Amino acid sequence: MSIQIADERAGEFPVIVLRGRLDSTTSSLLDARLGEDASASAATIIDMTGLDYVSSAGLRVLLKAAKQAKARSARLLLCTLHPNVQEVFDISGFSAIFSIYPDRAAAAAAA
Repeated sequence: MSIQIADERAGEFPVIVLRGRLDSTTSSLLDARLGEDASASAATIIDMTGLDYVSSAGLRVLLKAAKQAKARSARLLLCTLHPNVQEVFDISGFSAIFSIYPDRAAAAAAA
């Protein structure tokens, strides 16, 4: 299975919607997409509603994007994590690194 990346908006903030698998094969696609998002937006929301798997390669891409956002005084907010993905974040300690919200509205309100 591959990954689908869609662009949407939540008010003034860009939302990147992920579906499928974020692994060593597909993480470069997300990395390239996040590299395009070096915009002036104060926050970017990544909606993981349809993302059912994330590997260490996917985690590295997200961590890189969070560091880049922080360097430009912006925020990267994650929302709607599938239980399998949430478990990977919890076990790896990434839940403590990222701002994770139950849904897109909560992420937008926090942004």
